[in-house]
Amino acid sequence: MTTTLADVAARAQVSPATVSRVLNGNYPVAAATRERVLRAVDDLDYVLNGPASALAAATSDLVGILVNDIADPFFGIVAGAVQSEIVGPGGRAGGERLAVVCNTGGSPERELTYLTLLQRQRAAAVVLTGGAVEDTAHATAISAKLRRLAEAGTKVVLCGRPPVPDADAVALTFDNRGGGRALTEHLLDLGHRRIGYIAGPEDRTTTRHRLEGHRAALASRDVPDDAKWTVHGPYDRRSGYEATVELLRREPSLTAIVAANDTVALGACAALREAGLSIPGDVSVAGFDDLPFSVDAVPALTTVRLPLAEAGARAGRIAMGREEAPAGGLAVIQGELMVRGSTGVPGVGAVDYWDRQADAP
Repeated sequence: MTTTLADVAARAQVSPATVSRVLNGNYPVAAATRERVLRAVDDLDYVLNGPASALAAATSDLVGILVNDIADPFFGIVAGAVQSEIVGPGGRAGGERLAVVCNTGGSPERELTYLTLLQRQRAAAVVLTGGAVEDTAHATAISAKLRRLAEAGTKVVLCGRPPVPDADAVALTFDNRGGGRALTEHLLDLGHRRIGYIAGPEDRTTTRHRLEGHRAALASRDVPDDAKWTVHGPYDRRSGYEATVELLRREPSLTAIVAANDTVALGACAALREAGLSIPGDVSVAGFDDLPFSVDAVPALTTVRLPLAEAGARAGRIAMGREEAPAGGLAVIQGELMVRGSTGVPGVGAVDYWDRQADAP
């Protein structure tokens, strides 16, 4: 026979209303009473009826976390940090939150579909992570969807994503422009002037902002920004490898390569080594994000550290109402330049390599 809330109340010798308060975690209950209720829940193996509770309340115990690619360490770190902060005060039986990670695969359509599904489930909160697609129609649709979620009582937080106009959403955004500029200025300070750039997908805000920072640094030193020195591609290792091969074909005299992120940088390093070039003796390489493997690469990657776990945890706390939203609903999170062994004073190894190729039988 199914255990009811009334059964739990009888076992704990409290009113059904008190049991409800303990399980929902939305009303103060004396510690001894709360423990008695939870013990009864355990003894009777009572499970709170989530759909029924959602109908009775404005929202459910569901929290949606939208990511581009859960296999990408960037999104895995952020999603894990969000989830670590959304647990409720109920402990064993009440007030917990169920995190659902929605993998969009970078598809604007999937992003909207997941938001619609979360709206149907009366999600307590939705956290959108990573850069946005730069498409006017999609931006309008996202703004309208987030606004409807907020109006229905769902807390919306953007993490590592630019603000969405008229959406009533809190935005914790990374200073990708500043990080991109600092990275290229570091290479310029070392003496590099022929710098290749492996950018992410052209339709992403993160791609544009990091590339704008790179170009701003070049402009500040009157260094030419040749279009042939920039190649776009996905944020993955294969893209870094293929883009580096293409950059060396276009401009054999490059002395440095800036990659869209650390994963792309690993692909760039593999292509350079396969070409017989040393890092940084012949070509310096820099990444972005400071993912966990960056310091263990050989040589360790110079990169821009983004506080991914800290930002994700903060997004989770704001989503749960356990931390005040930043003033104006927007916080810009700075990155930190991490100078390591993959960058150094430029040499002439790249030119020598292609000379050897030309002389080979």
